[in-house]
Amino acid sequence: MSQFFSNTAVRTILVTASWIPVAIFCLDHGFTIGSIHGRSMQPTFNPDSNKLCHDIVLLNRAAAITHKYKRGDVVTLYLPDDPDKIIAKRIIALEGDTIFTLPPYSEKCLRIPKGYCWVEGDDTFHSKDSNTFGPVPLGLIRSKVTFILWPFSRFGKVPHIEKPERVSVFLGDVNLLNIFDRRDF
Repeated sequence: MSQFFSNTAVRTILVTASWIPVAIFCLDHGFTIGSIHGRSMQPTFNPDSNKLCHDIVLLNRAAAITHKYKRGDVVTLYLPDDPDKIIAKRIIALEGDTIFTLPPYSEKCLRIPKGYCWVEGDDTFHSKDSNTFGPVPLGLIRSKVTFILWPFSRFGKVPHIEKPERVSVFLGDVNLLNIFDRRDF
């Protein structure tokens, strides 16, 4: 038996195999690479509409554990009405914010409940987002999209875009439906 472990090839395989759990933990809780498909996040991702070439991005999985997001962050999340699919959207509003919604959402404005956020695609007309399925539980978020890695011509940080004209942050209870009729912006 000691001859088995003295073999250099066997020792190398065992040492390498012992690092597999560390690698899995890092990919699950650290950074990983993903690709963005579709038109809903244009022009931020896939701006040329080429269906054969997709943007390759760096995903921060640790952000999903801490739930530290800002308005304007791009995240990947499980689609609320089909959890087998993962989508990329921009956070527009966080818990406690009031969002002035877009059609087809049934209410003109909505206060985001605790533990939820409001997400939308950058291309409003080609996006299935919170205007379709409502506020999203923070637990559905998988990662924060931090860098565009490919194509090299657009390498860099993901642009941080907020929509302050659509979000109101009030400290007190205010009935916004009586103050604003913001459906026409």
